[in-house]
Formats: sequence, structure tokens, C-alpha cells
Amino acid sequence: MEHIHKEEKVIKKKINQSGCCSAHEEQSHSDDDGHDHDHSHNADDSIFKMFLPAIISFVLLLIGIGFDNYFTQTWFSGYVRIVWYVVAYLPVGFPVLKEAYESIMKGDVFSEFFLMCIATIGAFAIAQYPEGVAVMLFYTIGENFQGLAVSRAKSNIKSLLDQRPDEVSILENNVATIIKASDARIGSIIQLKAGEKLGLDGELLSDTASFNTAALTGESKPDTKVKGEIVLAGMINGSTIAQVKITTAYNDSKLSKILEMVQNATTKKAPAELFIRKFAKIYTPIVVYLAIAICLLPMLFVDNYVFSQWLYRALVFLVISCPCALVISIPLGYFGGIGAASKNGILFKGSNFLDSISTIQNVVMDKTGTMTEGVFKVQEVIIREDFDKAEILKLVNVLESQSTHPVATAIHNHVGKIDASVELKNVEEISGHGLKAEINGKELYVGNFKLMDKFNIKYDVDPNAVVYTTIAIAYDKKFAGYLTIADEIKEDAQEAVTKLKALGVKVTMLSGDKTNVVQFVADKLGITNAFGDLLPEDKVNKLNEIKAKNETVAFVGDGVNDAPVIALSTVGIAMGGLGSDATIETADIVIQDDKPSKIPMAINIGKQTKKIVWQNITLAFVVKAFVLILGAGGLATMWEAVFADVGVALLAILNAVRIQKMKF
Repeated sequence: MEHIHKEEKVIKKKINQSGCCSAHEEQSHSDDDGHDHDHSHNADDSIFKMFLPAIISFVLLLIGIGFDNYFTQTWFSGYVRIVWYVVAYLPVGFPVLKEAYESIMKGDVFSEFFLMCIATIGAFAIAQYPEGVAVMLFYTIGENFQGLAVSRAKSNIKSLLDQRPDEVSILENNVATIIKASDARIGSIIQLKAGEKLGLDGELLSDTASFNTAALTGESKPDTKVKGEIVLAGMINGSTIAQVKITTAYNDSKLSKILEMVQNATTKKAPAELFIRKFAKIYTPIVVYLAIAICLLPMLFVDNYVFSQWLYRALVFLVISCPCALVISIPLGYFGGIGAASKNGILFKGSNFLDSISTIQNVVMDKTGTMTEGVFKVQEVIIREDFDKAEILKLVNVLESQSTHPVATAIHNHVGKIDASVELKNVEEISGHGLKAEINGKELYVGNFKLMDKFNIKYDVDPNAVVYTTIAIAYDKKFAGYLTIADEIKEDAQEAVTKLKALGVKVTMLSGDKTNVVQFVADKLGITNAFGDLLPEDKVNKLNEIKAKNETVAFVGDGVNDAPVIALSTVGIAMGGLGSDATIETADIVIQDDKPSKIPMAINIGKQTKKIVWQNITLAFVVKAFVLILGAGGLATMWEAVFADVGVALLAILNAVRIQKMKF
């Protein structure tokens, strides 16, 4: 699984760049690179190894404090005592000293490692050995817990990475051959056994097959596919052997694109993350200079100035000021939000979009494929008495077979097998109107009523009175009747609109379908603002009208024609199951199972993530500011400093990982 390991390392590297960059954390990640992370005993061994240096230091520190205060030993003094505490310090201190040195060599002098090194070495310099060891020990324990928290936040993404199989079984001359999935060619046939994961996107050749789609959609309910339907990489075959013809190259599969989105998500930072990064670069050197001032300036104003006393205060000040609670917990909060969303089948392409969607005031949505199933069915067949109904339907079915439009599929599903004996001549598709052809020397027209008007064919039907999409038919220059075709509303569409309104979000529906059909669907869903008969440029204009009010807007769509509107919106949301590649590529958020109810869920995840991040920022600043003042005044010891640093960091991390447990 070399390619999977490579992808995992990329994610880890990016997480580390977000702020989790300690030596201890690197150690915590190192065991995740192989298959071992699937085995609980190896995971336990890894955690034990991670905490072993801290355990050794902790035991030696306790013994040293015991000899100092409770079981006084004459030999435990002078150099023996110093060496004892140095030995206790090194298991936890050496990795941090090394990180500080490497950071300085790279030009990053004022890092958190540098602060901890100055504080602890300074404590040794003024003979506060136990406190020097304790500060580094608790810092290391905090860093280890941070590493575990990050690993937990990554768990959903790691399971996603594991969904793409490494090998596939290809049928050649009815013999199955196992090859690398990346070497499989388009057009080859995969034989998929029960329980196996599909490695590439393809077309199902078997009559029926049941698939577990949880890896792609977060939905555990099996999805039954029939012959000719598209099945995607990462789906798990059910109880029978299935055959799938590969239609997409390995790197272009939906799952590959999902992985790419997830890997790139941490590179797009939220404003709070960017602020904290800039803040830490300015804040840390200021704190160092303030610590120097606390140590030296009182010499000019205090009569009984004692250097070691003021140095101790300065060192306490340095420990408190370490910004790791902010630098770690904020990216972790956003990464946790991205992980929680992916577990629910929602992909955010960056933490900045978690922030953006939390402030959305308008959700503008397409109708077909977004709020409706995108699968049309014939509802009524109205053919005039002077025409043979069966004959007309047979001819319409033959002509519509020339089109790939969903309407053509609906007609074919209703009428049945195409009569190959019918000969078509001069077939012509008239854009925005329908189809025209010559059969048996007579002209057949199938399309909307604009097509009838174009060729001056009179009809006695009011198109606006028909609620459903209408397909008008004319044969031999005479109006023969019409079909009505409808698209079913998705079962959770009503729930989505209700929840959006509860969040205070205004809902608008835009569609290229005829206005009365759009209004009919909107009325059923309780959407007040609905517009039909729109071309792609009309949708852009409607969106710009909303943006002109200085309101934020999210557009939700699935078709190629939705890509321009998605690009213009504050946040673009694509329906990823049936959605076009162009729309998914343009969107900022992808809903993998096409469920409209995931739209308010995405907004809620964004709101909760932002809430947790600002809770952490407030907690860290308030506690640190309070203890900094105490430290500068000599009222706080190293133990309070450790709480203000490591304690606050741990509280912030525990708060950040809460989002993984939330129900949305």
C-alpha cells in the first residue's frame, strides 16, 4: 500500500505545519505509517513508547523530591543531586533542546521550544532543579496528548485513505488476473468478489449488485445498483460476484479526487489560524524581551534587588507566555471540524470554508438533482383520439433514443424496447426546443410547446396550466398530444428547508425548468423565493442581486451549468454523487450522498467549529494574562506557570476534540 502510505505522510506533514510540530508528536506519528495502525496491541505499544521518556523522568523526579523533602539522604547533595536531576531532565528535555537548536538554525529563534529551554535551563542555573525538570516533563506530557488528539482528529481521514484498494482483479479471456489498480486500463473488466472494495470507477455489467457506500457517503444503508449504472471506487460489493467495466482512470476516480481535496484542506487556512500564526511571530519575541526587562529593570528601582529572585520571576513569565495552547488547539479545532464533516459525508476543501459557511445568510439552490432526484418519470400520456396512441409512442421512443437527455431516458423507461424497424431521416436537434425527424415521409416533432410555435403547429392546450414538465408531440403537421414528466422531490428536501429556516437562513430556488414546475416544487417545500425558465447567465444575475445587498450566499448545484454560479457565491456547494466533475472541482464544499439535509448540517458544523475555536482563544488569553500578571509580581511559581501553559493547552485540546463526538 505504498501510495496510501505516501498520502498519509502528506497529511501528517500538513498537520504538523499547522502548528503540531514537536519532536514528541513526530514520535507519536511515526508508528502510523504501516499496516500496524490497524492493530490495537501495536497502537498500545506505540503510545507506551511515546510516554516512556516522560515516565522515566517522572519516576526520577518523584524519587529526587522524596530524597529532598521526605527521606533525606546525606549522599543526595552537591554534584550527586545535580546529576540526578540532569538525568531526570534529559529524557524529556533533550528532544526539545534539539528542536530549539534546529529551529534556530532555520532562522526561527523565538519558537516555543526556545522558550521552554530558556525557562528550564534558567531554573537549573538558580538551583531550582525539581521545578526545571517538572516544567519540561509536563510540557512533554502535554505535547504527547496533543499528538494523540491530532491522531484522533485524523482517524476519519485515515479510514478514508484505506478505502481505496491497492490491487484489482481483471478478467482476461475469462481468467482473473490480479494487477495494481493504478495499472488498470479503461475498458478492462473488474471481477469483484463479495466483500471486496472497488478500486476504480466503472459501469456495472452484472444485472444487479448491492454496495456498501459508507466510505463515500457516510451512509451505511446498502445501495442496490442495476446493470448500466455507474459504481464508484471505495464501494464495497455485497453478497454476489459482480463485474464492472472501468470507465475512469485510477487518478481520476471520485475517491481519488476526494483524497486530494482532504489532503489540500489544511493548506487553506481560516482567518483565526492565519491571525494566530502572525500573532505568535510578533508575540513570542516581545515576551522574551519583557522577560529580560522583568529580570534586569528592577535593579534600577528596587533597593533590595536579588538577581536570582527576579530571574525566577522572568522564567515563570516565559513558561506562562508559551503560545502552544493557541498554536496547537486552533488548527486542531478546524481539523476536527473537517474530520467530523467528512464522517458525515461532507467534504470541506479548507478550514476557511468552515468559517465562511458559519456566517451564511442565504442558500440559493438548483432544483433538479439538488432538491429533486434528477430521475424523471412519465406521469401522463395524453394522445388525441384521431391518432394511434401505441404507434405515436413507438415513434417518439425511437426519436428520443437519439438524445441523452434525462427526458429521453424517462420516455424509454415508460415505452420500453426501441423498434429497430422504424427508419429515421433528417434527424435534427433544435437547441432549447426539442427534436425533429422524418418518418415514412412525414415529419415528427417532439419537444416543448416552443417547438410547436416555431413550426406553426396549432394546439388546444395551455402549457402554463400543466404543473409537470410537458413534452409536446406533432406528427404530419398536426398536434398529436403530449406527455407529462415529473421529477420526484428528495425525501429529506423538506427537512433541509425547515432546518435552514430555523438557522435564520433565507432560501431561494433557481432552475432552468419551467416556472410553474419550479413554483409547484417550491410551494411543496415551503420556499417563498423561486424562479424558473432561467438560463445559466440568468442564475448568475439572480445571485449578483443577492450579493448586491451585501449578504453572504451559498449556492448549491450539481450540473455543469451550475459551475459559474458556484464560483461566484461566497461558498459553493456541489452535490458530489450525481454532480458533474466541473461543479465538484469549482465547489468549496462537496456533499457526497446528494442529500439536501446535509446543507444545514454543514452550516451547523461550521458554526460549532468556529464557536469552539473562539472558546479556546478566549480561554488561553484570559488565563495566560491573569497568571502573567501574577508571575511578573512574584505571586506565581513555576507550578502555576505549568498550568497556564500545559494545563490550558490540554483544556483547549479537549475542547477542540469535542466536535468529533457531536451529533449534527
